[in-house]
Amino acid sequence: MRRLASLLAAFVLILVAGCGEKDENAPGGGKTERFNIILDYFPNADHAGFYAAQAAGDYDRAGLDVEIKPPPDPSAPLKLLQSGRADLVISYEPELLLARDKGAELVSVGALVQKPLTTLMSLKDITRPEDLAGKRVGTAGLPYQSAYLKTILTNAGVDPETVKETNVGFNLVPAMLSDKVDATLGAFWNYEGEDLKRRGRHPKILRMEKLGVPTYDELIMVVRRKDLDEGFSSKLRRFLRATARGHQRLRENPETGVGALLKIDPGLERGLQTAVVSATLPVFFPEDKDKPFGWQEPTEWDAYGRWMFDSGLLKKQPDAARALTNEFLPGEGLDPRTSDAP
Repeated sequence: MRRLASLLAAFVLILVAGCGEKDENAPGGGKTERFNIILDYFPNADHAGFYAAQAAGDYDRAGLDVEIKPPPDPSAPLKLLQSGRADLVISYEPELLLARDKGAELVSVGALVQKPLTTLMSLKDITRPEDLAGKRVGTAGLPYQSAYLKTILTNAGVDPETVKETNVGFNLVPAMLSDKVDATLGAFWNYEGEDLKRRGRHPKILRMEKLGVPTYDELIMVVRRKDLDEGFSSKLRRFLRATARGHQRLRENPETGVGALLKIDPGLERGLQTAVVSATLPVFFPEDKDKPFGWQEPTEWDAYGRWMFDSGLLKKQPDAARALTNEFLPGEGLDPRTSDAP
């Protein structure tokens, strides 16, 4: 009876997943189309859903030969996309808005991570923003991290002039372990947080969206606006649908993604990657279960865009919602010509 119930549930899931989707067929004759993506960083647990989809053959069944590459450096993905060296890249909402402010015709077609991963993190007795007065905070040197810190301190009634910001690059954990800084702003709660816990440390983690910074999608999938013609739209829909299946596989069994990830980079620590996947699973999916994988909330993008402008990060007041489109997500099935994106 349990097996019959499982089969019936799977059948219903297939029907629901297909309901409302635009009919986008893979090429006939067993042909596959190339689809190149560039990650935001080295392959890690944040990307496990892509590798789960690839290992399970989801991309093959979608008629896609997907190549997944890390970037030569973390600042490169959007530049490589603009130059036509990728079909899609993984980036960050603030990075996309900064690029668009400079005239880049790029658009986010799906959120990979639905919430901020960036945190205010400390190994010392810093449990609230007020504790930062007179302290040293390490960041990766990104302008919007400085703006995060200023917003947090101002909201807490702390004079920003009393807090010393230090650029430690991406060495956020070593900076905390060596007491070079009292806290960091930029470490991810799902990655550095889990890493420190596994080292037997007890990090104090304060999340951005609870400290006065508007919520945003930490990781997003970005394409060039001019590529959203009918031919590319078909590939994109199939890619996003297969990627959604990969993340569903990850939710059902994290090992599907972790195992595939370790085949790509055997040097990764299995225990850490498994812990990070488990911690991240809730934010791979929208809180609203009626929304498809990859959903982006335009009102949240507008609020975050206004904050960036008010913080002096953008030259122009953005209509941030125009930097995204949900029309290619599984089940959305809208005519690409009706897109809100420019």
